[in-house]
Amino acid sequence: MPYESQISFTMDIICPWTYLAKKRFVSPSYKQTRSLWNNRRYALGRLDEALSRFRASDSSKAANFAIKYFPYQLYPEASQEGEDKYEWYKRTKYNDSSERMKMYTTLMSAYGTGVGIDFRFDGTVANTLHAHRLIQHYQEEKGPEVADKIVSSLYRQYFEQARHPSAKETLLEAARDAGVEEGGARAFVEDEDEGMMDVKMLIREQKGNGVDAVPYVVLEGQRRDITIEGAKEVEEYLKEFEKIVKEAS
Repeated sequence: MPYESQISFTMDIICPWTYLAKKRFVSPSYKQTRSLWNNRRYALGRLDEALSRFRASDSSKAANFAIKYFPYQLYPEASQEGEDKYEWYKRTKYNDSSERMKMYTTLMSAYGTGVGIDFRFDGTVANTLHAHRLIQHYQEEKGPEVADKIVSSLYRQYFEQARHPSAKETLLEAARDAGVEEGGARAFVEDEDEGMMDVKMLIREQKGNGVDAVPYVVLEGQRRDITIEGAKEVEEYLKEFEKIVKEAS
């Protein structure tokens, strides 16, 4: 029987680079421009590529890897009502520079077009606790595939449809996109206390584990866990997968 290894991946739904990374492999254009950006934001795309390559290799007979999402908040002080996304990003990331913000939106639009993402920069940035609550609940109840579909839908709604990241309508659409039964999803979403303490506890646990930026990746091993902070190349992830396989055999 192959060894079952969990990949713990800490993320937040309002990070545009994480969405881009989720749909993008390491391409020549990325290699030419990666020095312009924070490499941490590309880790999930590299990890997906590494997983794809690992699963096509002979080593996949010895181990299975599955991603489990953990919550992190880039903007924990945000209200549920939120504020203008464009203005918030310009103020917090680019020191209120319209010129730098225009450079960002131009480059992000080009990057998005390359992987089928139509980025919008309007809309609302807001607290993501309820989005994390949805992800965690159905990850536990339905498993990693459903959780991944929910995450993908939340990203698409927020970045391509300018939807509020954790409004009830957004969460319900994400649940529908993942194939979750409508009645059960609505009951969960409307009960805003259900699962909230668990999400807050997970966020505190991540902070207690020293997580102060995303991504933070932990590969679960039979003999030891391997922690990977920041973005790595595909080959580096594959190397760590092989360590897990070797120590499990």
